[in-house]
Amino acid sequence: MTWGWTGVRGTWATPEAEHSMRELAEVGGVNWVTIAFAALQANAHTTAIPFRDEPTVTDSEMRWAIHRAREHGLRVCLKPTVNCADGTWRAFISFFGEDVPGAPSWTEWFESYREFILHYARIAQEEECEMLCVGCEMVQADRQEQHWRALVADVRTVYDGLVTYNCDKYQEDRLTWWDAVDVISSSGYYPSGTWTEHLDRIGRVVEHWGKPFFFMEAGCPSRTGSASRPNDWTLPGAPSGSEQERYYREMFAECAERPWMQGFMLWDWPARLYGPDEAAGNDDYCVYAKPAQTVVAQHYTAVARQY
Repeated sequence: MTWGWTGVRGTWATPEAEHSMRELAEVGGVNWVTIAFAALQANAHTTAIPFRDEPTVTDSEMRWAIHRAREHGLRVCLKPTVNCADGTWRAFISFFGEDVPGAPSWTEWFESYREFILHYARIAQEEECEMLCVGCEMVQADRQEQHWRALVADVRTVYDGLVTYNCDKYQEDRLTWWDAVDVISSSGYYPSGTWTEHLDRIGRVVEHWGKPFFFMEAGCPSRTGSASRPNDWTLPGAPSGSEQERYYREMFAECAERPWMQGFMLWDWPARLYGPDEAAGNDDYCVYAKPAQTVVAQHYTAVARQY
């Protein structure tokens, strides 16, 4: 499961967050948690990433979340992510292909991003996190192969756990530097009815690179119409736990047919949960107290029995 998004300061290390982590750990078969949070740069064309400022969670809140996960017997992946304060999706962060004097550049951005990632890589090392995700859905930045290779090499000087990168959906076969990381991961928000074609494509990527694979993100809002556009959290529609449940059943069934599939970090489980009596009216991704939670527990528990 993915916990804590978006990592807003003041929402972790609280009784509500403790309750949320406890409820997550009680979902049958859950044995990993991605602790996910964001820092905000001003827009898609600025190079400063002020990750020490609000609204990003503090380091003490970060360590609190890791410790609580450990107390509940969960292995931890730390996932620092950059977002744009103006609402632009991080996939559109971009600069000129070559550095130009007087213009913001990829070199300047990666200098800031390196400081950001290495800060949390050190925390991941100190707290013995089993995995670190060095980026998420950075579609335009994905093309900067040498910058990513240098970043991963720097990460390995301070962190000795597993390193992954979370590419966006449809991008698994477009990255040219999967050999630099230990594990391939992606956001598996594939529309209902299309799983076979995309898993066929991803399978070829896994075979080519010889790396383990899992979905760092996957899921579907509990909302009418979302099974056809599971990545669109703004899609209009009435709350529908049954649509989310059907989507999960299809996703698990399709993925279970692929022996190379290593698992999921399902999206997502907030630090502040709604009440069980509010679940039927909640149309977000979280499966807490919804029909899909039972599907998740059944699938995870069945898989665990195989090992």
